[in-house]
Amino acid sequence: MLKEIGYVEVGQPFEGFLLIKSATKGVASNGKPFLTLILQDSSGEIEAKLWEATEEDEKTFTQEQIVKVAGDISQFRGKPQLRIQQIRPSQPTDGVRLQDFLAKAPVEVNQLEERLTEAIFEMENPNIQRIVRYFIKKYEKELFLFPAAVKNHHEYVSGLAHHICSMLNIARDLKHQYDDINQDLLYAGIILHDLGKITELSGPAAPNYTTEGKLLGHISIMAEEIGKAAEELSIEGEEVLLLKHMILSHHSKGEWGSPKPPLIREAEVLHLIDLIDAKMNMMNRALQKTKPGEFTERIFALDNRSFYRPVFEKKD
Repeated sequence: MLKEIGYVEVGQPFEGFLLIKSATKGVASNGKPFLTLILQDSSGEIEAKLWEATEEDEKTFTQEQIVKVAGDISQFRGKPQLRIQQIRPSQPTDGVRLQDFLAKAPVEVNQLEERLTEAIFEMENPNIQRIVRYFIKKYEKELFLFPAAVKNHHEYVSGLAHHICSMLNIARDLKHQYDDINQDLLYAGIILHDLGKITELSGPAAPNYTTEGKLLGHISIMAEEIGKAAEELSIEGEEVLLLKHMILSHHSKGEWGSPKPPLIREAEVLHLIDLIDAKMNMMNRALQKTKPGEFTERIFALDNRSFYRPVFEKKD
């Protein structure tokens, strides 16, 4: 059985089918064009260079194209890179499908749906509950398909719902420790905080940023949507204002994309839970591909650090 790309080690050969997540043209120091390909399967992704790329190559090897690749794994700036020796587009006779190359949430969709439903039923504030139900109904299909990001964390099919449900679980535990937290407001902020990514991103397969995503961003998109939903539902009151603030402040700082810092307790907690879940997702997925006693590859979004996987680990 062929090894998946996420588990091929530096120095090993690779031959198999991969999906082109992105293709970017560049020019080498010798003046010859090349393509930087980000290739993926369900286990992860890897960067590859196609040197001396022709115009025909540029037309052929494009985003969402499945290709058969042969080469070996080298290391560049602390990260593995696929050195391409042969590459061709897939053929119908190869029997490969797009969905086979997409990473998926490690939790079944029906379990994610149940956790969201449970959280909504726990809400006691009718205005908050009605607004959340409005958006769950509006995005009932996309919510359970879309990733939570283009890269770094939860960047896989159903990643958005997985991220939300993981955050809900953390929030439930925190509520036991800090009883003054307004659970309705925190749960609603968690469920709604990244829904703007359904407009910001192009879709679950090889996602890119849409025009709206580039010009507005998911934070502005969702804050505006909450206002429109409240108007449509004839909901007035402080809840609408607080929900907008939760969205606008969940990245915490202007340089991280938030127009406002958290100025209520639940907004601060939302930001911290968001950080915890995103960072744990990145670390855990990197450590799963790392042998005990070794370090992960550098994780750019975590200050470019490599994390050590201890030999002595808790056993299930």
